[in-house]
Amino acid sequence: MVHQYKMGGMNIVIDVYSGAVHVVDDIVYDVIENYKKMSKEDLINNLSSKYDKQAILESIDEVNELVDKELLFTDDTYKEAILEFKKRQPVVKALCLHIAHDCNLSCKYCFAGEGEYHGDRSLMSSEIGKKSIDFLLENSGNRRNLEVDFFGGEPLMNFEVVKDIVRYGRSKEKEYNKNFRFTITTNGILLDDEIMDFINENMYNVVLSIDGRKEVNDRMRCSKNGKGSYDIILPKFIKMAESRNQENYYVRGTYTHYNLDFAKDVLHFADLGFKQTSIEPVVAPADMPYALQEEDIPYLCEQYDILAEEMIKRKEENKDFNFFHFMIDLSQGPCVIKRLSGCGSGTEYLAVTPWGDLFPCHQFVGIDEFKLGTVDEGITNTAVRNTFKECCVYSKEKCQNCWAKFYCSGGCTANAYQFHGNIYDTYEIGCELERKRVECAIYIKAKEMLK
Repeated sequence: MVHQYKMGGMNIVIDVYSGAVHVVDDIVYDVIENYKKMSKEDLINNLSSKYDKQAILESIDEVNELVDKELLFTDDTYKEAILEFKKRQPVVKALCLHIAHDCNLSCKYCFAGEGEYHGDRSLMSSEIGKKSIDFLLENSGNRRNLEVDFFGGEPLMNFEVVKDIVRYGRSKEKEYNKNFRFTITTNGILLDDEIMDFINENMYNVVLSIDGRKEVNDRMRCSKNGKGSYDIILPKFIKMAESRNQENYYVRGTYTHYNLDFAKDVLHFADLGFKQTSIEPVVAPADMPYALQEEDIPYLCEQYDILAEEMIKRKEENKDFNFFHFMIDLSQGPCVIKRLSGCGSGTEYLAVTPWGDLFPCHQFVGIDEFKLGTVDEGITNTAVRNTFKECCVYSKEKCQNCWAKFYCSGGCTANAYQFHGNIYDTYEIGCELERKRVECAIYIKAKEMLK
């Protein structure tokens, strides 16, 4: 499978199954486009009105050489391997601890219902947190590096328990030969110097929730009395980023139908000095006024183009920054198995509620049919776990002919369930935007490599 596109005056060709990326001239681009459709003679006749015959012949030879080297039109040799890999007994490597099913903001697009997750407001106890750590230790097999994300609601509303869990995890590392990587996601309202110091000392990463420009953020991320959060959190987030030397954090926003020009929000963060940024498309039912619509897609794709060109320009000016969805490693990156099997929700990655119930990920919390078990009993609903275990790009019909499947791993199972009631489906708007982001990411990398 091959994908071709033009961007910024470059002709880019991606060979899906080898992972090779080629930047080619116009003749080779046109030869590749017709290579599988036409004989050599037909190729020459078809292209002779545009190019010299000798140049066409040389281009065909170049393409033949790439095919012989298995860098173009390579076969899919991964299907059987990934299906066999999926039969393994899974080990848990990461937990999302719902420290607080409560929040001090009332964000309009919140999938968690202001932190309640279809249930009562509740805070996790130290006891449940420690049992969660024990569950992870006992179910992580030989994996040494384990990840624990403190999530909510707003986890800083229960920060003393966060500290207890971190200390407990650290006390177990040597005994079990494990290394915990703790992370936390916060809206910043309660962030202060003492909390910052603890986070910097103990957290591998920190996610700082803010949507962008003041008017954009305050429209969606406001308190229960309608007051915006921007002026409160921005100085704290700037200080937090600087205190971490602009590494191991990111400011994370959500763009909606209200700010389709989201590239301005990304660049707003860059102008404020933030070096690590992620702004994600909202996922919401189509009847919500802030939901993205199919007719928004062309404009959103233009925004990604604008952002890619601006990032290239700023890097040349030594004003570079990272945008999460454009970060791609063409030389190594995740292994093929990881690329094809996805995020590991329901198997390697689980969410824990404040009372100790286990769910496939934070977006499934509160949907009873997806409850997997408890931290006391372990995973008892093996049927649901097996459903997630078998989910990969080869079990999703819509992924079969998609050139980007090695980059998105089949997309988000929660989004698929939300829109189609089936984790083996896909969220179409998300797919369109992901393909565009991958094109931009590869374009940026190609520009860098050619220089």
